[in-house]
Formats: sequence, C-alpha cells, structure tokens
Amino acid sequence: MLRPRRTPSPTGARLLDTASPERAEGAVLVLHGGAQRRMPAATRRTQLSVIRMVPIARAIARAGRGRVAVHRLLNSYRGWHSEQTPTDDVAWALTELRERHGDVPVVLVGHSLGGRAALVAGADPAVTGVVALNPWLYPTDDSRLEGTEVLVVHGDADRIAPLDRARTVVQRLSRRTRTELVVVEGGKHAMLSHSRVFTRHASDFVARLLGDRSAEASR
Repeated sequence: MLRPRRTPSPTGARLLDTASPERAEGAVLVLHGGAQRRMPAATRRTQLSVIRMVPIARAIARAGRGRVAVHRLLNSYRGWHSEQTPTDDVAWALTELRERHGDVPVVLVGHSLGGRAALVAGADPAVTGVVALNPWLYPTDDSRLEGTEVLVVHGDADRIAPLDRARTVVQRLSRRTRTELVVVEGGKHAMLSHSRVFTRHASDFVARLLGDRSAEASR
C-alpha cells in the first residue's frame, strides 16, 4: 500500500497523529497554546500547553468513530512573533492534511493562542468549522470566515485571556457567519477544573459538523 507523501515543514512544525483512518471523511487539526518568550524558543512535546490538548484530541477521535482523522500540530516556536506565527504553521499543516487525506472538510480546534490561530487560519477554504477554547485575542481581531461555523468556549474566571475580548470578537464574527459563544461558569484558562465541559463542547461540535458533512456527501 502506498503511503501518503509527507512534506517536512520549513519552520520545523510537526503533526502528531491521534487518529488517521485510511479513508477519512473529515479531518481535525488540534492547536495548542503557549506563552511567548523574549527570545524565540522551540516547542516541545512535554510542555503543559501541548500535553493539555492530548485528551481533547482523543475525545474528538472517539467522537469521529473511525471516520475522522485527528492530528495535533506541534508549533515550531512558542507564542506569536513578528517573524513566525502559529498561523504559518497551520498553513503548512493544512497543506499536509490535503496531501494525506485529500480534499476533506477540516475543523480547527485551538486553545489560548491556538484558539486565536484557529480563528485567523479558519479563512482557508478547506476549513468548515473552528472551535476556540479560551482564545487569547486582541479586541480588534477579525477574519473572513463566511460559511465557516465558529464555536468559542470561554471560562468566566479566565485571568489570562479576557472574556470581554472574546465577546467583542464573537460579536464581530457573528455578522458574517454562524458564531456561538459558550461561557463556562468558573472556568479558568488552563481548563483543568472544567476539562470535561470544554472537551464535550469541542467533541460534540466536531461530531455534529463533520457527521453532517459526511451524511450529505453520501447522499
């Protein structure tokens, strides 16, 4: 059996496979967060911001019932820099997903800065849905997401990524596309005490969106 061609990222980003069915009907790209450093620092698998997304990726894979490919993106660098941003890594990853799985619908699921990257990169034509978990945003952030369904899940006790900024961005995005904000009472930035709530919203969204798309394609 021929294996899909894998193109190395020019920045050093990597895809970590959670589920990779032979004939995927959809794909999910899971994006981690990570604080910016004064000097560019490489991302490692053992960072808490990276590990935090492992159970979410696994839950999404279970919800996909063997029909959805799920990959975690390991960014080339921590944080957001003028020379290199997570969206550059996402752009490479989306190309890689097309090489591996063909032109299947893609959902981006990101936490913190990964949530911001998902919202920005969601303008790619392959992306049909975006889930942003406690996204770290600027109130001026915007993206051309017409036709892309958006879910933002945000804790009201988050002291790192302000909920008010998320409300502002969601209000702006909702003028162009279907956008929902779910507020998790008592939820903090790391999503630890309410991890099941964040995970359930993300996995349910993916199962509904990609499940609906798969059903339409089979008609």
